[in-house]
Amino acid sequence: MSQAGKNVDFFEQVWQVVREIPPGRVTSYGAIAKALGAAKSSRMVGYAMNASHAAPVDVPAHRVVNRNGVLTGKHHFTDINTMQRRLESEGVEVIDDRVQRFDELFWDPLTELG
Repeated sequence: MSQAGKNVDFFEQVWQVVREIPPGRVTSYGAIAKALGAAKSSRMVGYAMNASHAAPVDVPAHRVVNRNGVLTGKHHFTDINTMQRRLESEGVEVIDDRVQRFDELFWDPLTELG
């Protein structure tokens, strides 16, 4: 399989995990990578989130933040406030681009999907 084919398969796996994140919860790029057995691939998870607009089924990419709860992917939405608006519409408080009560709202795919 070509490298491009491997990336598509990995992206699909990432999108499947992200679709499982419940509204009002968030996870991190690293947690998704670890759950997929590719702990050092958080950057690839980010690439998958950036490409999620092309996914055949909706991917709630706004629920994926960095390991500190920061909305690092906000620049990849239609405008830089979309990610925060979507999170807030689900009851997630965001102040200065950071999810509040991050530890409480964190959804760990390793334990939730395990």
